[in-house]
Amino acid sequence: MERLDVTSIVLAGGRSMRLGYDKVLQAVGDRSLLEKVLDTVAGLSRSIVVVAAEGRAIPELKEYPGVRVVTDLYSGRGPLVGIYTGLLASTTFRNLVVASDMPFLNEGLLRYMVSLSDGYDAVTLRIGDKLEPLHAVYTRACLGPIERMLEEGELGVHRLLLRIRVRYVVEEEMERFDPERLSLFNVNTERDLRMARDILAGGGYSDQR
Repeated sequence: MERLDVTSIVLAGGRSMRLGYDKVLQAVGDRSLLEKVLDTVAGLSRSIVVVAAEGRAIPELKEYPGVRVVTDLYSGRGPLVGIYTGLLASTTFRNLVVASDMPFLNEGLLRYMVSLSDGYDAVTLRIGDKLEPLHAVYTRACLGPIERMLEEGELGVHRLLLRIRVRYVVEEEMERFDPERLSLFNVNTERDLRMARDILAGGGYSDQR
């Protein structure tokens, strides 16, 4: 399928302290978590930016020659800074932002979200009362609001959504592309990692973790 005029921003953050090792380098099937994310976004975006914390070692990504790895401008201040760093590094107005620990991203859903972005500063998922701001489209129009938030010491990504024009993709829309909601699965614990491997092996998925 045709690549879109977007940059994919992959938030790699720092090393996982909860697991005690670098989770995004762990294998799920024959690919690492990071590679699975890159495999999906490489098929739909013209460029990819990986945002990592200062001192974070990202292995050489020889299979993805166009990927740029950039360092968070303000280390240890959370995903809002990662989004900001990625938007500054981007060469396109519209940008996909995804976390590096989401191994089952759905290309069709991401393309749909990009298609909704005209007239909005961001497009993100809203499932019930839960928002997914790290599975979203952000335009470079968000740079100004984020800069003001950083000046105010406000680091909550959810607070950003209150300051900009947002199109929310609700459950019924998402399930047209991803009825099992696998897009929302992220790896935070050993159990999550085992479950991701089971899902890939055909073991099914329940979001009751």
